[in-house]
Amino acid sequence: MKPWLQLLFFPCVFPIWHTEAEFFTSIGQMTDLIYAEKDLVQSLQEYIRAEEKKLSQIKSWAEKMDILTSKSASDPEGYLAHPVNAYKLVKRLNTDWLELENLVLQDTTNGFIANLTIQRQFFPTEEDETGAAKALMRLQDTYKLDPETLSRGNLPGTKYRSSLTVGDCFGMGKTAYNDGDYYHTVLWMEQALKQHDEGEDTTVSKVEILDYLSYAVFQFGDLHRAMELTRRLISLDSTHERAGSNLRYFEKLLEKEREEKEKEKSVNKTVTTTEAVVQSGAYERPLDYLPERDIYEALCRGEGVKMTPRRQKRLFCRYHDGNRNPHLLIAPFKEEDEWDSPHIVRYYDVMSDEEIEKIKQLAKPRLARATVRDPKTGVLTVASYRVSKSSWLEEDDDPVVGKVNQRMQQITGLTVKTAELLQVANYGMGGQYEPHFDFSRRPFDSTLKSEGNRLATFLNYMSDVEAGGATVFPDFGAAIWPKKGTAVFWYNLFRSGEGDYRTRHAACPVLVGCKWVSNKWFHERGNEFLRPCGRTEVD
Repeated sequence: MKPWLQLLFFPCVFPIWHTEAEFFTSIGQMTDLIYAEKDLVQSLQEYIRAEEKKLSQIKSWAEKMDILTSKSASDPEGYLAHPVNAYKLVKRLNTDWLELENLVLQDTTNGFIANLTIQRQFFPTEEDETGAAKALMRLQDTYKLDPETLSRGNLPGTKYRSSLTVGDCFGMGKTAYNDGDYYHTVLWMEQALKQHDEGEDTTVSKVEILDYLSYAVFQFGDLHRAMELTRRLISLDSTHERAGSNLRYFEKLLEKEREEKEKEKSVNKTVTTTEAVVQSGAYERPLDYLPERDIYEALCRGEGVKMTPRRQKRLFCRYHDGNRNPHLLIAPFKEEDEWDSPHIVRYYDVMSDEEIEKIKQLAKPRLARATVRDPKTGVLTVASYRVSKSSWLEEDDDPVVGKVNQRMQQITGLTVKTAELLQVANYGMGGQYEPHFDFSRRPFDSTLKSEGNRLATFLNYMSDVEAGGATVFPDFGAAIWPKKGTAVFWYNLFRSGEGDYRTRHAACPVLVGCKWVSNKWFHERGNEFLRPCGRTEVD
């Protein structure tokens, strides 16, 4: 960073971080929030009815007293000449008005406030809101959606359409800004400004939007546009000190640039000076840590899949009896080749709807943020590239778990005795797991000596996904789409025990839908004779 950047004034927002909720990482658990909000609405309606009843009583009293005082005030002595009127006046002022005072002071908010206080401890946190905003940005990038499309809610397969307000778009931009992500700051502040200019009613001012937008644009080196936006801000609020300071600073920088170009031109007249003008909003997305980002995201969109006609001819469907397994002879499974090399197959009708619902019911209360192992320390930790919640089910939890385990053993011909527990995962907003290997490449893993490496993966799809959510293999360009009740299977290791690095795969972000999967990882130990070594290292 150049020293002069430190002098620039910019809007500051200090985020508060929490770590306990993480609703955004599981759509399945977010459904609980729907019922919590419904309960709050019912409580609020009860409060409104109580307030309306109280106001109705007060209004009725006021109307009655208005009529009475109009009569009494017209002839006070004549009115009080009647002893009953005199008594009632004394009684009203001593008793009735006190009762009215108590009615007015009656607090009908207790029930609603008490319920809100109880529910608030289960509300999403600042971290959830930030995670949800980043999820929308991830979907925006992966599926090449412009802010207008997301803001208007024009997504495929949606049953309930919803749109983002100016305030929502502004919030998205602030989240990106707080994260130092000026690329998305510009996109979402521009969308907020566009909707504001179209006349949408909002409490967010154009000055606030332009304040963030002008600074984010400046971070891309687009000095001319930063000045243009800052001038627009000052035209709306001439007393804005930061904007005034920034404008003067921009003008100095621009003058300095002109002087340097003049010097270059005088030194070398053959050099043609062409000013690099960045088009409005056309800023490039910064590179990140994932080398195959473009390939991975293209496969998620269904682009770049290397399914050639020649390869297609090598893929077949068949009935699979698990090498004449007695349990499958009468009722074999339908098996379909998804890819030839490495061989990936899909099995149909592996789990019934009833089994799926039971497994989800067992898993849901135990769901916890999915973790990854730190490649340097070996410690399990959460990571932004894995957004889901998972739980592990044992056979003792319910008979259905044992049935599903046995079925996977029968289909694969591998033993579940040394396999890991059944893992159930539910993906959250923009839920994903970026490219990774299932087998371990770390010598310090404790299970390698006792159980061996992860030999194979059996992945059950327990839901359909309306859009997104594919399982993709960037190395050889395959994309497999979820189908409820089906399962896919592949080997992670060659017969020699060496890892098959082609099996690096990813779970694409879920664009629309709720993705549930369960998987079983089979290990080497106990399968030495069920899948014996080959004659070469890559058999």
